[in-house]
Amino acid sequence: MRCAVFMVSLLLFLLAHEKAHADMPLTLQDAIETALAQHPTLRMGQATVEAAQHRVRQQAAGYLPRVAYTYTYSRQQRPLSAAVGGVNVGAGLQQRTFSQIFNFNSTNFNMTQLLFDFGRTLDSIRSAAASVEAGTADLEATRQTVIFNTKQAYHSVLSAQQLLQVAEETVRQNQRHREEAQARFQVGLAPRFDVTQAQVQVSNAELNLVTARNNVALGYETLRTAMGVTGPFRFTLVDMWERGTMTFDDEAILAQAYGRRPELYSLRAQQKAAAERVSALQKQYLPSVSGTAQYNWTGREYPLQQGWLWGVTLTVPLFDDILTTAQVGEAQATLRNLHAQEENLRQQVALEVRQSLLTLRQAEESIRVSEQTLVQARENLDLAEGRYSAGVGNIIELTDAQVSLTSARANNIQALYTYKTAVAQLEKAIGQRLE
Repeated sequence: MRCAVFMVSLLLFLLAHEKAHADMPLTLQDAIETALAQHPTLRMGQATVEAAQHRVRQQAAGYLPRVAYTYTYSRQQRPLSAAVGGVNVGAGLQQRTFSQIFNFNSTNFNMTQLLFDFGRTLDSIRSAAASVEAGTADLEATRQTVIFNTKQAYHSVLSAQQLLQVAEETVRQNQRHREEAQARFQVGLAPRFDVTQAQVQVSNAELNLVTARNNVALGYETLRTAMGVTGPFRFTLVDMWERGTMTFDDEAILAQAYGRRPELYSLRAQQKAAAERVSALQKQYLPSVSGTAQYNWTGREYPLQQGWLWGVTLTVPLFDDILTTAQVGEAQATLRNLHAQEENLRQQVALEVRQSLLTLRQAEESIRVSEQTLVQARENLDLAEGRYSAGVGNIIELTDAQVSLTSARANNIQALYTYKTAVAQLEKAIGQRLE
């Protein structure tokens, strides 16, 4: 009885262990969500946005009062006359100054408040806020890139797996052809050349199978990197390629890309930040007004003597024109550079959209042609196998038909992969999901 219980427990443990280590199903949406949650570039972008938000607070602090408390204690040896109430002893050439060691204490509260600076601080705040908008847009651009890379890697693994299936089927078919050639050779119906030719085809197919297996492994590693996964990667891809009919208005798609691309929004926000910085720098030519208030206690011994003061400070820059002019010139050049970048990026966006549309349409046509070719190649192989079995065909005809079928399968898979990649690229270009 105990032995039976032990065997049942062991069996349950092994089943649970096998289930825990089995490959988990992974859909494309799961892969994208994992990438958005784990990819380090998104954390980098988020940290950049947070840093920009803190810079806004730094600039806003210019409107707040600055309060400081200081306490100073010193032990000094100074002439007695330098101390409060000190006197000189003697007269004329006989006059002498006595020194004395004493303690000195000083403590005070000081507050400074900016009163007016012609809006220089406000411009700096606006510039920093625009930088936050630019950082947020850059983060969205990074997010879209992560999504595209994940989709591309996912489709690449699907493509590699299907090519692996083609390679495995090709090996099996060539092995069957070799066996048939050997059987025909043994009964004198085929020359030795047929056997060696079939053996060569099997060897080539096996070599292609090794490459196909390695491509699957490389595809999984690329997908792992795209998803930002560093631990164990045991997944089985479950999504299959589905293709619908899509029609596009090229000009409408391009206008949508101009309006939704985060890179363009980032550049416009950077231009706004640069313009506000130019305004802030130009106001450095103007004076500023600040108020100061202080309360202090000083003296040699406690209780210390109390005192206070308040005042208004007018600061007028006199000899900073060269520095300020250079800073303004640099900021204006940066602003012109950003405008040129926007124009260049708009051209790149137009190129990406048009290239994606052309590639998409080419892939659609390639799929249609490759599907027809695949049907014809299968029929051709069936005919060649029938002719060879009947003794009216030759091994060259059979191997050519096999190569044609393998090539047709690979072309069809490549066309499907190109189509899905082009769709993902177009989605990234216009900032919207299409399928």
